[in-house]
Amino acid sequence: MRRRFVTLDVFTDKRFAGNPLAVVIDGEDLDTAVMQTIAREFNLSETVFVQPPEGKGHRAKLRIFTPARELPFAGHPTVGTAVLLARLDGGQAVRDFVLEEKVGLVPCRVQPSADGGRATFDIPRASAKEAETRDTSAMAAAVGLSAADVGLESFPTERWSAGNPFTFLPVKGLDAIGRVQIDVAAFNKAFGGGDHAAAFIFCREASERDHDFHARMFAPVMGVHEDPATGSAVAAFSGYLAAHGGYKDGEHRLRVEQGYEMGRPSVIELTLKIAGGKLTGASIGGGAVIMMDGTIEA
Repeated sequence: MRRRFVTLDVFTDKRFAGNPLAVVIDGEDLDTAVMQTIAREFNLSETVFVQPPEGKGHRAKLRIFTPARELPFAGHPTVGTAVLLARLDGGQAVRDFVLEEKVGLVPCRVQPSADGGRATFDIPRASAKEAETRDTSAMAAAVGLSAADVGLESFPTERWSAGNPFTFLPVKGLDAIGRVQIDVAAFNKAFGGGDHAAAFIFCREASERDHDFHARMFAPVMGVHEDPATGSAVAAFSGYLAAHGGYKDGEHRLRVEQGYEMGRPSVIELTLKIAGGKLTGASIGGGAVIMMDGTIEA
């Protein structure tokens, strides 16, 4: 059976930048094994399968796969699919709708444009700390750095999750983060193995003047050696920043750049809402542009 798919570049407003995404629009009757096989065929960070929603009034149900496994939630698939669905709905008016993902319901707001659009979504699960990590020397060695490269202001090395877990490893600056090269065997051991072996390495120094953080993300266990833009990591970053970043009560809009070392510059917009010294809400946003439109036999 021929099934329509569209690819988009996400967390960018330019083609051939950002994080590529495949969206299979006709995913209603595919079983999990077939979806995983198709995701391996596309071999992108994630592939989305759009299915009819289970809840009345929701726009669609999404199944999200890396080349190696299914994810309960992911950021650039949410942004890219939301932009695509708004385009398919027609017109260029702002749209609000809810997407269903395994992590839960994801409220989205989309502004379509002629070649894509912009989308913002509320994180579906509050970011929470999962573990403190103490052996930073082993982590540094696993990513090709020295212990002296690790550490930044008041930011500790900790694992947080808003649906997918990531270990946040702060480093001194762009020089250190540019030298990162992972040893997969040492990496999986140092970062906890299994689903926990995902690292979000960041620094305050940025390549662009109006950006707040520069980051790289590695998750070889998920079939993603390095990711150009990781919205679910930035969703988890929201709780980490609220806990350690010294942000006062109010709304804070931050820009996280990623993918520069891969030649895929991406910008993830993070909004923190803080009251009483605690995170009360967060949203992730960015642009997406349509790249390809075709069919796959499945």
